[in-house]
Amino acid sequence: MPTRQMNMSTLLKTYMEPNRKLRIIEQVLLVMLLGVSVAAYGYGFSRVHTSPGVASYVGSLEMERVFEEEDYDEDSTVCDVIYEADDQQMIVSYSYEDYEELEDSTITAYEYAFADGTSLFFDHPDPSADEIIDTYQQVRANDLMPVFNLANALVILALSLGIVLLFSGFFTLYEKSWFLSIMVLATIFAVLFPEESANGVNGIIIMLLYLLDTFLNILCELLISKQSRYNFLVSVAVEITEIAICLVLMYRFATMAVTLFFWLPIDIISYINWSRHKDDEEDELTVVRRLKGYQEVLVIAGIAIWTVVVGYLLSGLNITTDFFGGNRSLEVAINYIDACASAVGIANGLFIFFRLREQWIAWYICAFLEAVINILAGQYVLLVLKLGYFTNTTYGYIKWSRYIKEHKEVQSGLL
Repeated sequence: MPTRQMNMSTLLKTYMEPNRKLRIIEQVLLVMLLGVSVAAYGYGFSRVHTSPGVASYVGSLEMERVFEEEDYDEDSTVCDVIYEADDQQMIVSYSYEDYEELEDSTITAYEYAFADGTSLFFDHPDPSADEIIDTYQQVRANDLMPVFNLANALVILALSLGIVLLFSGFFTLYEKSWFLSIMVLATIFAVLFPEESANGVNGIIIMLLYLLDTFLNILCELLISKQSRYNFLVSVAVEITEIAICLVLMYRFATMAVTLFFWLPIDIISYINWSRHKDDEEDELTVVRRLKGYQEVLVIAGIAIWTVVVGYLLSGLNITTDFFGGNRSLEVAINYIDACASAVGIANGLFIFFRLREQWIAWYICAFLEAVINILAGQYVLLVLKLGYFTNTTYGYIKWSRYIKEHKEVQSGLL
């Protein structure tokens, strides 16, 4: 008997040892990610806020106005006008009233330079010391954008690793690998493809919102594939983040309205509904099923009608954004794509509420439409999120189909 107990103890120790070593490696990696992130933040902020010294007046030069970048109307609060000369650029912000009075296609720019080689341009001579420092910090922040993007991305990546460590027993090895792989890709894209400032918001903030959106969406979809009702708690944070993105970029108003008035309420209601349909054998699982044929036809017809009507209405609104460089045709096209994506999103929300497998098909369509919008808008880091959608949607569809087949649940209406 003692010999048998000793053998069992030895086997258990042999099994646990690799897992313990893996957890130690993961913990060390987590500390390293946070350490590098703090170092990047420290370096970036120190460079931005370091005293540049005294600015010397260099001289004046004529800059040409870039008209193709402008598309403003009476609803615009800030009108940014770009002036260029060779490889130099100056952006001047006007109120709409002042913008309307602009007639000249050129402007005299006054150049000031610091000892570190940084040049600043102003539309008036003798700028105040505060103006010079503020402009200098903005220029330095833009120059150091890859550093700040790296710091932000590493924080989100560390958060992802922390989730995996905290709930290690809940996720399979594949799920952990998939989740972290997507976030590593997002980190790489954040550094390689920085976002430009838009509507007065720095590109660093926009990129941080993109990274947070990717992290929350990926985690949410993973929880859906595992038939976990807790996905709706994460989804609330997703909706808040995506509303913030729409407001910052002044675009995708159909999606923003659907998010505000549909997704947020449906998340709360769905959590309650899923909690009432737990699997008899596994409490963490929710019972799921499939849609009937005639219901699919009705859903497709509803999506088509919604796309045409909402796309037409949005295209008639006088809402402008400098996110698309003043390309009105592109804005109209994205309005219709956005309308279709929002319609599919509503169908998807209802499918999830009713615990229907067809929600994964809606995910495929929605991911494709949003990928088109991301490409047209140059939001390349969000393409990583769409890659995550496509891969996990396949995984989730297979898992739900297998569950339905094994349990052979009787289809009895939608409730």
